[in-house]
Amino acid sequence: MKALFIGGTGTISTAVVKRLVEKTGWEIWLLNRGNRNLFDPDRVHPIIADINDEADVAAKLKGMTFDAVCEFIGFTVDQVERDYRLFKDKTRQYIYISSASAYHKPAADHRITEGTSLANPYWQYSRDKIACEEFLMKKYREEGFPVTIVRPSHTYDERNIPIGVHGKNGSWQVIRRMQEGKPVIIQGDGTSLWHLTFNTDFAIGYTALMGNVHAIGEAFHITGDEVLTWDQIYATIADALGVKLNAYHVSSEFLAAVGDKYGYDYTGSLIGDKAVSVAFDNSKIKRIAPDMTTNVPFNAGVRIALDHILSHPECQKEDEEFDAWCDRVIEALEESKKRI
Repeated sequence: MKALFIGGTGTISTAVVKRLVEKTGWEIWLLNRGNRNLFDPDRVHPIIADINDEADVAAKLKGMTFDAVCEFIGFTVDQVERDYRLFKDKTRQYIYISSASAYHKPAADHRITEGTSLANPYWQYSRDKIACEEFLMKKYREEGFPVTIVRPSHTYDERNIPIGVHGKNGSWQVIRRMQEGKPVIIQGDGTSLWHLTFNTDFAIGYTALMGNVHAIGEAFHITGDEVLTWDQIYATIADALGVKLNAYHVSSEFLAAVGDKYGYDYTGSLIGDKAVSVAFDNSKIKRIAPDMTTNVPFNAGVRIALDHILSHPECQKEDEEFDAWCDRVIEALEESKKRI
């Protein structure tokens, strides 16, 4: 069977491609700009192109058909409309990566199933994903376009540490604050619930959907079974670093009010996502992938990530602006306590 990956070198897609190469007989093509060469070209065939150049992509794919087209970098409706034009007659299945952040915020029930309504007034990213889903499902209902929707939650790999409050350069500055014994900002009171999924676990569920007739016209979220509070997440990171966590809790509303103007978009990423407790019902994906579970719990996954990050200087991106912002937020709140 033949699969085309659009992207294929990100956190999620890299693990999926590796699993296909190691454990299946799929023939794989990767369509991207060729900026990251992670795979043996004899096993994974590169197609160097910019997916946004529709005419060039159409020419390079002329005469080719696929059993699955896997889209990992489609964020807006115009992008999935382009994919529909390119692949409507070229694939038996089009798998679209949406987002679990599309689920209703706040949800009427803490247990989230694929039937939970989609609505996120706080995050444009999520609203764009919802719009993409609506376009693709309309094409499925009206024309039989063979779409499968996948909604990941917080998936991570060895290159990043899951953090709720961070700056523009990712998690490294938070790690540095922990190492230096400085207070680390955690949204809310730290007790909201969150799912974390290591990318190799995600790949088990995703690859089970590929070529599966029962996945056509359906949506699936793929998350690990482990549910942690944010305090537990940060404490696990600190424990892996061998330091004591100095947690400083700040309301998400306050963080959004003082962070958005610095370009951190905490209205979207916190109020529209990480500040909300989630508990995913994974029974639907388990019916197709019974072995989809938490094989890499967070206490193991975080050590894999830290070992990689601490041994790869290119992953250690300093963020002095965010570090200073954290200090100002904490100082302001401590001063307000004294004045009241």
